[in-house]
Amino acid sequence: MVIKKYLVKDMNEALTRIRYEMGKDAIIISQRKVKKPGIFGYFKPKMIEVTAALENNKISQDWKQKKNDDIDINESINSIKKLMKDKTKELNENLESCKEEIAVTPAVIDDNIKDEVKEIKELLNKVIKNTAKEKEEDEMLSYLREIDVEDELVEELLSKDYDNLEDFKEDFKKLIKENVKISNENLQGKVVLVGPTGVGKTTTIAKLAGRLALIDKKKVGLITIDTYRIGAVDQLRTYAEIMNIPFKVVITLKEMESAVEELKDCDIVLIDTTGRSSKNTMQISELRAFIHKITPDNIMLVISGTTKNRDIDIILAGYRELNYEKLIITKLDETTAYGSIYNISKKSGKPIAYITTGQNVPDDIKSPAFDELEKLILGEDSIC
Repeated sequence: MVIKKYLVKDMNEALTRIRYEMGKDAIIISQRKVKKPGIFGYFKPKMIEVTAALENNKISQDWKQKKNDDIDINESINSIKKLMKDKTKELNENLESCKEEIAVTPAVIDDNIKDEVKEIKELLNKVIKNTAKEKEEDEMLSYLREIDVEDELVEELLSKDYDNLEDFKEDFKKLIKENVKISNENLQGKVVLVGPTGVGKTTTIAKLAGRLALIDKKKVGLITIDTYRIGAVDQLRTYAEIMNIPFKVVITLKEMESAVEELKDCDIVLIDTTGRSSKNTMQISELRAFIHKITPDNIMLVISGTTKNRDIDIILAGYRELNYEKLIITKLDETTAYGSIYNISKKSGKPIAYITTGQNVPDDIKSPAFDELEKLILGEDSIC
């Protein structure tokens, strides 16, 4: 909590200064009448000492929303210069009025003026320092939002003070290394792809089948239970025919058991599932029953790199009960900011097995290198 005291003539002046320096969320916790400091205080009416406080969490909210009443540093400096001028004028007037009432030596007057000027200079330096710090924080905040890092993670990243943006980036690189993992394991056995609708799951499984069959020379089989979309079945069947890959369409749990048995000679069996809403627990439970029947060797969650930050948590939480082990991040060619890679990796705690970067089958899918993802997240590179 930040606590400040103000010496003012009346409460109107107190409220104005508190609102100006601490913002509208500050609260007054005490007030009392006191004599004005200095030798002239004995001849002046009593002042009011007002104590105000501001909670730290109110201050941190400035990272999320820039307040409309922020005051530019130049205006602050001009205001303080005016205050210095008014203060000097007031001292001169007080000096003239008190000459007949009290004997004041020039040394005392000079010391008093020096103290007042010193106090104002300290205030000016403090304003300049605080404003410089705020500008640096604003620069970092703008950078994180530009690369699309989620607000919740932004607060965590900015919890430490940095001298400049480059120092911050160096620390951010360490966090990326801690939280973004790559899976380089070779796929084998039964591999299930799960994920919400609209992430390009069917196209992704076709790309993966093509990569494994045509490039890695593996014997690949395809199964789909996505019978809700006729177009998806036809699309996958067409790809399977072109690549000369066995293809099975499954509707019931019994058919799933038969399809897996028929493809047991394949090195890898890729299984496409129906896109389910992560918020629909009944649909997720139905999908879990199919997966349990399959007894897969790998379950991979397919999630789009264009997913809104507020939806990432919902998707990851909804599919967590399926015990997915790896991630495939799709549609990176459809965005220019790649902070979602960090958001998804950090929140899921799972390694990235593949990324997709276009519509071409099977070319636009690959196992990424860490350096490649780091540059994308930092905004130092892009997918053309």
